[in-house]
Amino acid sequence: MLGPTSGVGMNSAMDDMNLIQQTQRHHHLVVREIGEEIDLEIGAGEDDPAFGNATLIGAPLRESSTEEHSESKQMGMVSQLPNDAQDMSKSQPVKRKKKVVKRWREEWADTYKWAYVDVKDGTPRIFCSVCREYGRKHRRNPYGNEGSRNMQMSALEEHNNSLLHKEALRLQMASKDKIVVDKPVYVKAAISKTAGSILEATLKRDPHEAEFIQAVQEAVQALERVIAKNSHYVNIMERLLEPERTIVFRVSWVDDRGETHVNRGYRVQFNQSMGPCRGGIRFHPSMNLSVAKFLGFEQTLKNALSPYKLGGAAGGSDFDPKGKSDNEIMRFCQSFMSEMYRYLGPDKDLPSEEMGVGTREMGYLFGQYRRLAGHFQGSFTGPRIFWSGPSLRPEATGYGLVFFSQLMLADMNKELKGLRCVVSGSGKIALHVLEKLIAYGALPITVSDSRGYLVDEDGFDYMKISFLRDIKAQQRSLRDYSKTYARSKYYDEAKPWTERCDLAFACGSQNEIDHSDALNLVNSGCRILVEGSHMPCAPEAVQVLRKASVLIAPAMAAGAGGVVAGELELNNECSLMHWSPEDFESKLQEAMKQTYQRAMKAATDFGYQKENPEALVHGAVISAFLTIAQAMTDQGSV
Repeated sequence: MLGPTSGVGMNSAMDDMNLIQQTQRHHHLVVREIGEEIDLEIGAGEDDPAFGNATLIGAPLRESSTEEHSESKQMGMVSQLPNDAQDMSKSQPVKRKKKVVKRWREEWADTYKWAYVDVKDGTPRIFCSVCREYGRKHRRNPYGNEGSRNMQMSALEEHNNSLLHKEALRLQMASKDKIVVDKPVYVKAAISKTAGSILEATLKRDPHEAEFIQAVQEAVQALERVIAKNSHYVNIMERLLEPERTIVFRVSWVDDRGETHVNRGYRVQFNQSMGPCRGGIRFHPSMNLSVAKFLGFEQTLKNALSPYKLGGAAGGSDFDPKGKSDNEIMRFCQSFMSEMYRYLGPDKDLPSEEMGVGTREMGYLFGQYRRLAGHFQGSFTGPRIFWSGPSLRPEATGYGLVFFSQLMLADMNKELKGLRCVVSGSGKIALHVLEKLIAYGALPITVSDSRGYLVDEDGFDYMKISFLRDIKAQQRSLRDYSKTYARSKYYDEAKPWTERCDLAFACGSQNEIDHSDALNLVNSGCRILVEGSHMPCAPEAVQVLRKASVLIAPAMAAGAGGVVAGELELNNECSLMHWSPEDFESKLQEAMKQTYQRAMKAATDFGYQKENPEALVHGAVISAFLTIAQAMTDQGSV
């Protein structure tokens, strides 16, 4: 069965495809986040006598528990008329359906979060979690009209604007008894008892760290066969899941108006059994301890899988560099490094760039580090500027993703040339993926940002990529691209996974692909998903993709290019004075080939066939874990 184990499910992948197609033909209706647009096709309304008996969800239903109400955030609804009504409609002139686009109002921001689906009198309804009533219970609203009666979603709008609902919300806010919709933890039903005990211990220790628990969950599932063969690895895994060092600190900085701001900084040095730590620094409002631990854990496995044996770390701050001046970013970076420098060094921990941290930020961070540490040794890995010589590392991660996809296609006796590719994100990784895809004759057609996605049916070329870089450098919207190229179109509040494609490159952020996105990818013809960012797929999305036999290139293997290039730079092996870009790419290709072969060999050793969609993902985790476990065993309980 596709999707999570709770809520309304489908019996097979074909049922999911049929539901998507029916939804597109009839009423495309999904409860989404604030600010998104939805398409409502106006059909038979409440005035239609057949509406009351219409089937709203084309799948088996079961009663939802109270706990599941808060976890159900999205639900598609399909309206189908009975046979009698269909016969009647044949003899009567059919109204032409009208497409309506609505944008959620700002004042509804606190109400659309509280929705769930339950069965009432044999009919599924959208309920409000605040007052436990569904929309049609409350007709009257403060705007003086009854609104549309066509769909239950319109009824929910009316209800959320009703005086009764507003009063319930006010009382809830006043009592400070808010309904917190925690991210549900998806636990694989078939997980073994021994592996389950590891996950249970993590849940008990860190119950609120959703991202970290999800990463642990995926790793534990991949290691089930390893743990079953040797129970000694249970203890190793429990030790591995507790970071060696977690640093949380205050970062005070002053803006251009002289006002003081406070952010929180993090650095998690997860495991150093393989060597000194390497890992990124992320500046993003969503950054917290859970994200830092999840990134550190993933980086530890990625570094162990790469040809260079290194420890893993990650960190950053909830500081948002968007909209800040250069001086403000400099002052923040200097304040951040004033605390961090004592934990860094060539034999301890060397940070690299991540989301929100690029050449500018790394320059400011290194400058403060050099000033406080009093030496120039151990320059940070990353896109080095004139103070440290030229670098090829910015291209390494993006190019490595394309090289890795080539290796997967080669095993299928195929090549990239002529294949249609969708790419999410529009940062340095995504743009370098576009570059290398064009070089190999593929047709990349999309990029995206936090507001929507851009599609160019003619495909991108080098000139268009240069234009995209200018847009990003000037902090303009991708929408401006479509003003120059008429064949392109920008879609607000949408994701590129509905576009027809052969390969997909997820280069955005964690959990950018949810259950419905995975269904869209399968329906779009995608056969390979390459993870350019850490953990881009939600657990339920992974299940959908595996059920549909979509091959996944895990980030810890496909994204190893950055690790390789960083080590080459630090070891002074890579210099433009000695190596040409072609020489560097050859070195990178060889490293990616070794990583791919190592992951596939581990999968084969533990009984996974090469054609199995789980083989590459599980093989990468197994190979990395066994390498770390051997080092931890040799070094004793430290």
